[in-house]
Amino acid sequence: MIQHMAREYQLDRSHIFITGLSAGGAMTAVMLASYPELFAGGAIIAGLPFASANTLPEALEGMRGQGSPSRRELLARARAAADREIEPPVLSVWHGTRDTIVDPANATAIVNQWRDLHGLGDANGNVETVAGHRRETWSDTRGRVGVEKYDI
Repeated sequence: MIQHMAREYQLDRSHIFITGLSAGGAMTAVMLASYPELFAGGAIIAGLPFASANTLPEALEGMRGQGSPSRRELLARARAAADREIEPPVLSVWHGTRDTIVDPANATAIVNQWRDLHGLGDANGNVETVAGHRRETWSDTRGRVGVEKYDI
C-alpha cells in the first residue's frame, strides 16, 4: 500500500512517516524495523519495543514492564528484521510518565533498541524542556537526531 501510494503520488522516502498509539505504536515499531526503506521516520506513542512479544500474554506482561527480552536480544531481533544496509528511520518516542496501562519502562526499552540500531551508544542524550515536558535527543556524528524521547 505504501509503495503504491509513493509511486502514484511520486513521493520519496524523505516524505513518508508512520505513527501509532499503544498497539498502533507496537505496529509502528514493526513497520519501521521491517521496512526501513519505506520511511523517513516515525513516532511510537505508549507502545512496545519491536519483537518484544509473540503472544497476547507476553504483550500484556510487556505492557506492565515485565518479561521483556534483554537489550541485546531486542537489538538482535530488530537487526534481523530487515536489510541493515539501509539507515534506520529516525524515531520519536512519546510516553506518559504516569501511564498505568503501558509502563514507561517500555519507552526506555524502545529508545535503547533504536539507539543501538542507529549506533548512538550509551551516552546520555541532550536534554531540554519543550512546552513544560522533558525531551531527550541522541544524535549521530553529523549532528542529525536519530532518536528523541518526550516524557509527558
